[in-house]
Amino acid sequence: MVFELFRRSESQVESIEDEIAAMLSTAVETYQLATDALTRRVEPGSVGPKLRKRDKRINKVERAIRRQLVVHAGVRGNEADVPLLLVYMSIAKDTWDLAAAGADMSSGSDLEMVDRVRTEVTQLIGESARVFGERDVETAISVLKDADDTVDQYEHRMLAQYTAAEGAAARALFYRYAQRITAHLMNVLTAVVMPFERLDYWDEDKIDREL
Repeated sequence: MVFELFRRSESQVESIEDEIAAMLSTAVETYQLATDALTRRVEPGSVGPKLRKRDKRINKVERAIRRQLVVHAGVRGNEADVPLLLVYMSIAKDTWDLAAAGADMSSGSDLEMVDRVRTEVTQLIGESARVFGERDVETAISVLKDADDTVDQYEHRMLAQYTAAEGAAARALFYRYAQRITAHLMNVLTAVVMPFERLDYWDEDKIDREL
């Protein structure tokens, strides 16, 4: 596993895990705001500024992570944990992507479906943040397996909308975003359970993943 390589060393970039945890927390807020707009829990017009604020917060944290990684590499030179730097860069990108996908969900769909998926995805983001922070390998494997099935379900529901009636396009788009968010969370968790060379590849099709 990727993090297992670094457990016995005191890395100057360990604080980046706290930054990534903060990004995941903001991702939850972003996703909940977007689905609040969908379900009309709040006035949709009032959500835009809040989403943009959180998007800027995510961007700021990701840039800070990149700066820390560059500084670490520059200061440490040959002693820098280069593989670990690449791991964090990959995780930060996936975390940013899932927050962006959450923000994009703020238009059109039906309430019951949105509520159900909202609960599923919110719980998954929270559990992924906990597992990542604790480096809980056993639970990470379980979450990845469950999320694998969830991605398939969202894809099937999305494709089913092509033969559905009015509102199908909005529902298909909603499921597509839910699928993307879940896939990005799975990539984040690969840092807990996968060897370095397989980091960030869990969102590929299963047939490709097994090659």
